[in-house]
Amino acid sequence: MIINDGAIGAGRMSAEARPRLMNRRSFLAGSAAALGAVGLAGCATSGGMSLAEAERVYGPLPNERFPIPAVNISKINPKYLRRTVRYDSDEAVGTIIIDPRHYYVYRIEGGGYATRYGANVGRAGFLWSGDAYIGRKAEWPVWTPPKEMILRQPEAAPYAGGMPPGLNNPLGARTLYLYQNGVYTLYTIYSTIMPETIGKGISSGCIGLLTQDMVHLYNQTPVNTKVVVLPA
Repeated sequence: MIINDGAIGAGRMSAEARPRLMNRRSFLAGSAAALGAVGLAGCATSGGMSLAEAERVYGPLPNERFPIPAVNISKINPKYLRRTVRYDSDEAVGTIIIDPRHYYVYRIEGGGYATRYGANVGRAGFLWSGDAYIGRKAEWPVWTPPKEMILRQPEAAPYAGGMPPGLNNPLGARTLYLYQNGVYTLYTIYSTIMPETIGKGISSGCIGLLTQDMVHLYNQTPVNTKVVVLPA
């Protein structure tokens, strides 16, 4: 099975096979301006979470290194809010399953259940599927655009030495890095403070969760956790 970056069975990925990385800073800024908001109706969301609970779950995180604002719940379709769902799977507890077709990320909880998070995924031409694993994790990471991106998008050149952590950093507060056979695939599961992006195909293959959801997943996900990306 092949991920765009290279084959599962290969020890190294060829430069030709490696897909173009997104300029996450650009797509996040563009998406914020271009995507429409979806409002909540009544006192409860369609996903079974009350408005009061959603405001609590997606409230501010003031004790973070860079305080994280509350999510504007009116800007996300309620079906993408975090919830526990029935999900039959033979995968081990803790396995992460990404369903790009439906914009969901699942964490297997066992007993036929999973925690489900809404996500943004790769846009057309950058979708991929296959098995990977969490090779490393980082809190408030530095984002360094690769040389290929800088050549393609010169506006990224000022960050050749790395963009410092912060709310404007494309990787956000938490990042899980996807590996295959000891090699970083260039794909990540990252956090975003932009609810407008959830339920959209906007990236070059990376998967974004609301920061509050990403912190929840990150805290339960050790290095070497299996990740399965379903076909789109």
